[in-house]
Amino acid sequence: MPLLEPDPDALRPDGHREAPAADRVPEDRAGGTPEPLRGDLIALLGADKVLTRISDLVRYASDASPYRFVPRVVVVPEDIDDVSAVLSYAHGKGREVVFRAAGTSLNGQAQGEDILVDVRRHWTGVEVLDGGARARIAPGTTVARANAALARHGRVLGPDPASAIACTVGGVVANNASGMTAGTTRNSYRTLASLTFVLPTGTVVDTAEPDADERLARAEPALCAGLMELKAEIESDAGLVARVRAKYAIKNTNGYRLDAFLDGSTPVEILRGLMVGSEGTFGFISEVVFDTLPLERRVSAALLFFASLPAAAAAVPLFTAAGASAVELMDGNTLRASVSVEGVPADWAGLPGPTTALLVEFRAPDEATQDAYEAKAGATLEGLPLVSPVPSVANSFTRDQRIVAGYWKARKAFVTAVGGARPSGTTLITEDFAVPPERLAEACEALLELQTRHGFDAAVAGHAAHGNLHFLLAFDASEPADVERYAAFMDEFCRLTVERFDGSLKAEHATGRNIAPFLELEWGAGATELMWRTKRLIDPDGVLAPRVVLDRDPRAHVRGLKTIPRVEAIADPCIECGFCEPTCPSQDLTTTPRQRIVLRREMMRQPGNSAVEKGLLEAYGYDAVDTCAGDSTCGLACPVGIDTGALMKEFRHARHSRREEKAAALAARHFRALEASARLAVAAADRIGSRRVTAVTRAARRIVRPDLVPEWLPRMPGAAGSALPATARVGAVAVYYPACVNRIFAGPGDVSLARAVVAVSERAGKPVWIPDDVKGTCCATIWHSKGYESGNVVMANRVVEAAWGWTAGGRLPLVVDASSCTLGIAREVVPYLTTDNRELHAGLTVVDSLVWAAEELLPHLTVRRTLGSAVLHPTCSMRHLGDEAQLRTVAEACADEVVVPDDAGCCAFAGDRGMLHRELTESATREEAAFVTSRDFDAHLSANRMCEVGMDHATGRGYYSALLALEHATRPVTEGRSG
Repeated sequence: MPLLEPDPDALRPDGHREAPAADRVPEDRAGGTPEPLRGDLIALLGADKVLTRISDLVRYASDASPYRFVPRVVVVPEDIDDVSAVLSYAHGKGREVVFRAAGTSLNGQAQGEDILVDVRRHWTGVEVLDGGARARIAPGTTVARANAALARHGRVLGPDPASAIACTVGGVVANNASGMTAGTTRNSYRTLASLTFVLPTGTVVDTAEPDADERLARAEPALCAGLMELKAEIESDAGLVARVRAKYAIKNTNGYRLDAFLDGSTPVEILRGLMVGSEGTFGFISEVVFDTLPLERRVSAALLFFASLPAAAAAVPLFTAAGASAVELMDGNTLRASVSVEGVPADWAGLPGPTTALLVEFRAPDEATQDAYEAKAGATLEGLPLVSPVPSVANSFTRDQRIVAGYWKARKAFVTAVGGARPSGTTLITEDFAVPPERLAEACEALLELQTRHGFDAAVAGHAAHGNLHFLLAFDASEPADVERYAAFMDEFCRLTVERFDGSLKAEHATGRNIAPFLELEWGAGATELMWRTKRLIDPDGVLAPRVVLDRDPRAHVRGLKTIPRVEAIADPCIECGFCEPTCPSQDLTTTPRQRIVLRREMMRQPGNSAVEKGLLEAYGYDAVDTCAGDSTCGLACPVGIDTGALMKEFRHARHSRREEKAAALAARHFRALEASARLAVAAADRIGSRRVTAVTRAARRIVRPDLVPEWLPRMPGAAGSALPATARVGAVAVYYPACVNRIFAGPGDVSLARAVVAVSERAGKPVWIPDDVKGTCCATIWHSKGYESGNVVMANRVVEAAWGWTAGGRLPLVVDASSCTLGIAREVVPYLTTDNRELHAGLTVVDSLVWAAEELLPHLTVRRTLGSAVLHPTCSMRHLGDEAQLRTVAEACADEVVVPDDAGCCAFAGDRGMLHRELTESATREEAAFVTSRDFDAHLSANRMCEVGMDHATGRGYYSALLALEHATRPVTEGRSG
C-alpha cells in the first residue's frame, strides 16, 4: 500500500442520518455478485465485461424513474455475440435479463433484479446514408449526437424527446418515445426504415435483408406460425381492429403495438413493429435505420401567457390549425421552478399561481413560408385572453434564435427543474397521458381538481398540440401513508383518463412499472390477453424484463419505490435524470455524476459502519473522487446546474491531512521558486529522456500515492524559456497574462505562445504589456482542482490584488492565454477572496486570448497564408466561458477547412490529472481520437497547453494553440522568427 494512501473513512457521510432506510441494500449483498453467477459470466465473457462489486451494482440500480432495483450482476457486452451468449446463459440457468442504455427512462424499465446489461458503452456510432435521407445508428448513440451528424445534411430524426442530450436511440425506439413535434406521424414506429435485433433465443434478425423472412422461418418456425395466427385472429375481429386503430389515433405507448399485426404482412414485418415500444421485453435492438426528415431551419416562436391552465388549453387548437409545428404547455408551478435554469427571467418566480404559458413554434423551409406562418400566428393572437403578470413577458413572436433557445431550455428542463425544486427527501413521479386534443381543456380542469382533492400541488407541462400532458408529483416514499396517498391518486387518475376521456395512460414514456397494473383497464381483457400471448410466443421462458410491461400484481406500481435520503447540499436536488452523463469524461471508466450521487445516497440509507457502506467507501475514492476530471461540464448539462465536480473537489479537500494542506499553502506562498524549479525539472527530464523519467515517476507513484505523484508521459513538451518577451506599459491597450503552464512548458514550434500573442497584438495595432512581476502568480486552479483550500485562498487573493495593480484599477482588460486560467481568474477564485478583494475583482475585465484575438485583433489583421485543414479541440473551460465560437473564428482565419469532431468533449487532462490517471484521458478522448486519427489534418488546434498535451497523448498528433496558427497566418513575409 502506498505510504500516503488516504483513509476511506474520510469520505464517510457526516450528515444527520435517520433510521436505516427500508429500501437499503441488505447486508448479505455486501460481497457483490454471488457465485456461481460471478464465475460463470466471467468465464463466458471475460472479467473486463462483468461488473460484480457492490458499488457497481448500486450505481446501476437507479435511473430517472422513482424506482430502484439492485441487479445481481452488470454485464457490459461489446458485440452481438456477447449479447447472444448472455441470453443463452440466462435461458439455460433460468435467469432474467434487462437491457439498460442511458437510464433516462421515467418508469423503471431500465432496471432489473438479476442480470443487467449495459448496452450504451460499446454501442455508439452514426452512418449517414443516401445524402442524409436515412441514417444507420447504433443503439447507444444519443439522439443529440445522431442529429448533429444529420444536421450537416439538413436532416433530422423524427422523434425529438426533451432528453435528447442524454437518451439513446435504442431507448427511444424501445419506448417509442416521441417528443415535442413527433406526435403520431414522426415517431419511431412511423419513421423506422429497418432494424436489427436479437431475439431471446439468440436469433439475429435484420429486417432489411431481402430473405429475412426465409431465414427467420428456418430458425424460428413456431414463432413465425404463431405470429401469423395472431394476425389472422386479430384481423377477423372487426371490433378489435377498429379499437386498435382508434387507440393509435392519439399518442399511445401503453402495452404492445397491436397495430403491428395489422400493418405487417409477414412475420419479420410484424416483429419490426412489435419491437418498437416493447421496452426490451422482446429482444435487444442492436442497430436501427431511420428515414430522416427535413430540418427546417427558419423558426418563429412565442411564449404566450394566460391566466389559467384551461384558458391556455383552449387556445391550443387555434395554433394547431394555423400550422404550428409545436405547441407546448407549461403551468405556473413549472414556470416558477424554471427560474433555477440559467437564462430564465428571474421575475417568473413572482408569477401568480394559476398562470400558464404556451410555447408556440412555427418552422419553415424558406422566408416566404415563414412570413405566411407569422401572418397566421398574428391573426390568431388577436382576441386571445393573454396576460402580462411580470415585466419580462412579451407575448409576441420572435425570430431571435437566442430568445427561442431560451424558451426551449426552460421547457425541456420541466422534469429536472421542477424535480430539483421539490421538498428535500421526496421521491418524484412523472406521469404522462394523452386525451383527444379537442378535449385537452376539459382534461386540464379535471386533472387540477383531482390533484387538489388528493393534496398534491403538481406541476403540469406537455405537448398540448397532441393532447399529451405530463405532470409531476412529489411524495415521501419512506412514509407508508404518503405512498398510499400516491396509490389512491393513481387509481382515480387512471380511471378518469380511461373512463371519461378514453385516453392513453402512457402517451410517450412507455408502460413501465408504474402503469403495468393498469394496462387491462385501458385496453380491456381481450386485447390485454393478446399482449400476454404475444410475450409468451416471443419469450416463452420469460427471460427478458419481466414485470416491465405486463404484471398481474395490482400493486406493482408501489413496489420498489426508492427513498431519497438527504445528501450534500450541492447534490441534494438531483433527481437522477442522467442528463449529466454523456458529458462526463469518466463515464466509460468508473462513475458518472449521477452515479456519484446515487452512491452517496446509498451510504445514507445504510446504518453506520455497515458492510455495504464499507464496500461503497472503499471503491468511492478512486471511482468517484480520483477519476473525476473536475471539469464541471456536468453542471452545464444539468438543467438546475448541479456541479458534481465541485462536490468531488470538496471530497478531495476532506481527504487531505493537515500536513498536506500546510504544504500546499506553503507552495502557494513560494510559487515563484516552485515555478522556476518546475521549469528546470522539465528541462532536465527533456535531457534525460522520457523513458527513464517515466520509470522513476511510476516507482514514486507506487511508493507515495498515485493521486499525488504525476506520471511522466511520452510526448511531454520541453521547458519554456525563462525570459518573457519585452513589452512596454506605455501605449499598451491590454495587460497580457501568460499563464504559469505556458511559462513552464514550451510550445511545439520555434515561436513561443507569449511571443505570438505579443506579435499579433502589435500587428493589429493593439499592443499588450506583460507585467515584470507576473512570475510567481497563478490563476489558483492548481489548488482549486485538487481541493487545497488554504493554498487556493493564498493564490486567489494574490493574483486578484496583482491584476488590480497591473490593469490600473481595472481600466485595462486582462488577457489570459490559457482557457482554464481565464475561467479560474474570471470566476473560480471569487469564493476564496476576501471581501475587499471581491470588490477589486468585480472591477476587473478578464478576457480569454482567443476572444481577444477574434474580436479585437482579427478585424485589423491581414491573413497572408492559410493551412488546408484544421481540427479543433474546444476545451471544457471554453464551454463554461462561452468562447467556443471565437476559437472557430480564429481557426477559420487560418485554415480553409475547419472541423470540430462531433464527439469532442473534455480531454480530462485537467492540469495534471491526466498524468495522475492517464487512463482517464484515454477513456475520455477515445471517440474524439478515433475521428481525429481517421484522416489527415494540417493542424490540430486548441486553446490550453495541458489540454493540447492531453490530446497529443490521446491521438499521437501535435496539438498547439490557435494563436500560434494566427501568428503564422498573419506574419509579414519579411519578419523573422524568434522564441
